Amino acid sequence: MSSTTTARRRSLTTTDLALVAVFAALVAVCSVVAALPFGVNGVPVTLQLFGVFLAGAVLGPVRGFLAVALYLAVGAVGVPVFAGPVGGLAPFAGPTAGYLVSFPLVALVVGLAVQRARAAGLAVTTAVVLVGGLVGEVVCWLVGALGIALYSDTPYLPTVKATAVYVPADLVKLVLAAVVAAAVHRAFPQLLARR
Repeated sequence: MSSTTTARRRSLTTTDLALVAVFAALVAVCSVVAALPFGVNGVPVTLQLFGVFLAGAVLGPVRGFLAVALYLAVGAVGVPVFAGPVGGLAPFAGPTAGYLVSFPLVALVVGLAVQRARAAGLAVTTAVVLVGGLVGEVVCWLVGALGIALYSDTPYLPTVKATAVYVPADLVKLVLAAVVAAAVHRAFPQLLARR
């Protein structure tokens, strides 16, 4: 395979970029419209993670990661796309920092599970997304708890236990994302063909 073919294969197309932008916007909408202003140490309950799970499950690891990274970049420059709604760098230094940092990793993990299933000749089913999403949820929970522990200067393990209150809602978001993603892949089976 020539280096030109390899470079062409790894570059993002206009369609890829459009999908990345659309899913970044979806995560932003999920963050803002359904934010409930209560939680552990000021971390609100939102639908953000639903959008993050869905980005990885629908777009695969590369585009899913990029979609969530774009969402974070847009928020970091001041657009109010984080729960609140707020924007800027302050959320990256507050109690939500760990969760924000974990989101691209969550999309990557879910996307890898979907991509590996497809590479093995399996259909992208609800179960496939759930497996990747469960690993992603563990990443989100542990990194999110680390952010809270660092921000509030509390011991890590008690913070992990305290943030377990988020897990049941996160699992509901995962199930919903898995059902939606499986339906999308049934309707558009070639969506992951290149990624």
